[in-house]
Amino acid sequence: MTDLADPGTPEVRPGTTGYGSSRPLRGPAAALLGYTGVRVLSLLVLALWSAERGTSAHTLLTARWDSLWYTRVADGGYGYQVRLPDGAVHSDLAFFPLLPALERGLAGLFPLTAPDAGMLVSWLSSPAAAWALYLTGARLHGHRAGVCLAVLWAALPVGVVQSMAYSESLFTALAAWALWSVLRGRWVWAGTLAALAGLTRPVGAAVVAAVWIAALLELRRERRRPDARMALGLLLAPMGWLGYVVWVGFRTGSVTGYLDVQGQWGNGFDGGWAFAGFVRDTFADTAAGGLGLLAGVALVLWLYVLCVRRGQPAALLVYTGLVVALALGAKGYFGSKPRLLLPAYPLLLPVAAALARWRRAAAAAVLCGLAAVSACYGAWWLNGSGPP
Repeated sequence: MTDLADPGTPEVRPGTTGYGSSRPLRGPAAALLGYTGVRVLSLLVLALWSAERGTSAHTLLTARWDSLWYTRVADGGYGYQVRLPDGAVHSDLAFFPLLPALERGLAGLFPLTAPDAGMLVSWLSSPAAAWALYLTGARLHGHRAGVCLAVLWAALPVGVVQSMAYSESLFTALAAWALWSVLRGRWVWAGTLAALAGLTRPVGAAVVAAVWIAALLELRRERRRPDARMALGLLLAPMGWLGYVVWVGFRTGSVTGYLDVQGQWGNGFDGGWAFAGFVRDTFADTAAGGLGLLAGVALVLWLYVLCVRRGQPAALLVYTGLVVALALGAKGYFGSKPRLLLPAYPLLLPVAAALARWRRAAAAAVLCGLAAVSACYGAWWLNGSGPP
């Protein structure tokens, strides 16, 4: 559906070096090779860093922080909770079911533990996400931009999460392919993938909203009613997210059951008020830290403004806007905000498009430098505070 794209940006056509060329694997293969190289570098640095510190890189990737909660659900189903000294209850109902279900299924089929199965899911779904990122970037800005987008996503400072037994890689893959399906007008696929994304993370609601709003805008522009395939896709899209939220409501005996569970974890949406307080407190401790936080937030917002000004497709803008709003506007666990922004890959499209216009050697040097910084930061981060 070329009418969803910025009419001023090129779409990859058959016979070019992008997707759909006479060598159709050339573009995706280049992107996947670059993506894999960055991730392998990250894992090697993590292994060396961890060995130097006497820690286990395998444990850091599979059995720390949220991955432990996913493993408990995979091994024993829902029902585990921890009561804190202040009376708050942390329940595993906060964690959506698709990743632990895949962990349980893979552990039953192969000689894998649930944590290793979770890591395998991430190792398979992250390149799948990179493939969808390549196709999106190539459609909007050409082959080189697609490759740059996939590599940039791999080289994010918190890119190491893409290799962990966390749900970010699985979610991003489902979201990216759902949005790609919207751009191609494949509404049943878009709805199905949106439903699966909605079973993966709470922010799956952003994928549902993107599918619905893109469809409504198309119907309004073309002055028509939805055909059967679009209607089916729109019906399927919210089923995953809504189904789990409703199930938690029945499980807890409250219409607001899922919100109550998140509230016990200290999570919730307050429009960024608590985060603003966190930035203020950081300034009080260290001006450099406060300035760094402000610079990071400003960068995210500036990139989103660029996305809007460059005329990104409606589906991408809605999805990205909601992911950013939910990440920055949520309270609690402020150290996890970079991780929560990991699925907001369309923010990188303006950067990828700019790099694609550079000389090949200069662009490669920048990407290699970012990959090295990401690998070192990821190793230091996991061996320190890590992703809460």
